Amino acid sequence: MKALVIEDERRLAENVAHSLREMAGYAVDLALDGEDGLFMAQENSYDLIILDLMLPVIDGYEVLKQLRRRGKHSPVLVLTARDEKEWIIKLLNAGADDFVSKPFDLGELIARAKALIRRGSGHGDAVLRVGGMEVNTITHQVSCLGKPIELTAMEYRVVEYLAHRAGAVVSKSELLEHLYDYNWEKFSNVIEVYISSLRRKMEGNLPVPLIHTLRGQGYVLRE
Repeated sequence: MKALVIEDERRLAENVAHSLREMAGYAVDLALDGEDGLFMAQENSYDLIILDLMLPVIDGYEVLKQLRRRGKHSPVLVLTARDEKEWIIKLLNAGADDFVSKPFDLGELIARAKALIRRGSGHGDAVLRVGGMEVNTITHQVSCLGKPIELTAMEYRVVEYLAHRAGAVVSKSELLEHLYDYNWEKFSNVIEVYISSLRRKMEGNLPVPLIHTLRGQGYVLRE
């Protein structure tokens, strides 16, 4: 999963980004003003955007309106110091998916972020199930027919993304885009390495393979 944090208070932005990386295992990009945030949100694909309202250059409310006007459907979690009912209604009508009022608890922010991503991919439950495999997005535990499978942090991120997109073909470039941040040097064969390792660890614990390769297209997680 990949998130964009648009927040002009650098310390707060870095704290939120650190929590998303450490507590949720997400790749995170940062933008410190509305103009950069709008550009990054338009040029990249994000599973979640965390948006402050009081931003320099372009304020957060205008960023939100422009994103929705331009057909960007990533879930948007708004950070706001205003909690008046009329203002919240205005934000929701403009396309915000949820909000937290400053000051906020980082644990609550992470929980809301995970819930938005699940809903954005059509899942209401924190446990994603495909065939005999279960992916717990809270504990980051993966099991096959009830048996826990030990995965590295990146292997977990690969299988979680595929589980969110279960049944859909996911290209290698899409996986790279959602697993790494804006500045990472993307190596061409790293996805193949993770997929091979996942298959090896699941082999023998499931009656049929779940990760399928479609030559020239990518990967699909399905029974």
